[in-house]
Amino acid sequence: MTTHDTPVSKVLMLDDSDTHLDAIRQFCDEHHLVGLKARRNRLLKVLRSNIDLGAVLLAADYGGSADEAAAVAAQIDALRPELPIIVRRADGSDEASLPDALRRVACASYALPDLEPLRRAVDEYLFSLAYPNALVRGIEEITEARLGTMFRGMSIECETPCIVRDQIIYGEVFSLIALESAWCRGYMMLQADEQPMLDFVAAMHPDERAPDFRDLNGVLGELTNLVWGAFKDRFLGSSNGMPASSTVQVPLLVNHKQKYISFGSENPQLCFKYRVTDDASGRTVTLHQRFVFSLQWSPESFDDSAQAVGEMVEAGELDWF
Repeated sequence: MTTHDTPVSKVLMLDDSDTHLDAIRQFCDEHHLVGLKARRNRLLKVLRSNIDLGAVLLAADYGGSADEAAAVAAQIDALRPELPIIVRRADGSDEASLPDALRRVACASYALPDLEPLRRAVDEYLFSLAYPNALVRGIEEITEARLGTMFRGMSIECETPCIVRDQIIYGEVFSLIALESAWCRGYMMLQADEQPMLDFVAAMHPDERAPDFRDLNGVLGELTNLVWGAFKDRFLGSSNGMPASSTVQVPLLVNHKQKYISFGSENPQLCFKYRVTDDASGRTVTLHQRFVFSLQWSPESFDDSAQAVGEMVEAGELDWF
């Protein structure tokens, strides 16, 4: 099993320039960005999809003119307002050269050969929360182990973890559970498409009646509890020492029609994507897992010794008193 400990972020590349391609690609490679390109006539479909995105890198002349680029930026801002738009200006130009229509929706801009403004924007909008490597690696390990418990004999793969800013709901069913400790407060969310999950539940119990959404809810709820319990044992430990601010709560907002969920914070989210495959039938189910530390995030207080204790608890060598 291969695990990952450094998250990446997917960025939508809207730039027609072949001249700047190598420089931007090298920047992405060096700063843990995965660039995705979309054809102009497919852009709206991409924006309305469930693709996890961290930002949009837009050329000021995308589509052939500044007016066309501004129209595209306005569409992005209307459909996915949570996505930061970073604009590439003409080489050597200053910010004053940016048209007002683009300046209104752009969170930052830059012009080659100076990539420092782009680096600052990526750090501010995508990687503003530092996730300890041990935490990222540990989440993947414990989730894959619990998936293996639920779906015995099936292949499990995890993509490289991503940092996302969008607030799109994936699939028709999701679970939420709170995470609270002295160093973090927020939520873990598991999301899935209903029918592939129902097919898997049916394959797990071929001699029983056809499963319905209640059975699916039970499976997803059990998986959520298993992962949460392992996460708590490994990383959260005792709730002693939690700050007084832990009483603060923020409403969650869900818009089912728009497939939108807000946790009351614009903080980037840590996202994992798992594929479970039944090699015998070829069936595959995809689960999206998000960690949203919207209420408190203090990674400097993350203690690797808590991880070591959690591992000993899992191994049965220690018990919580």
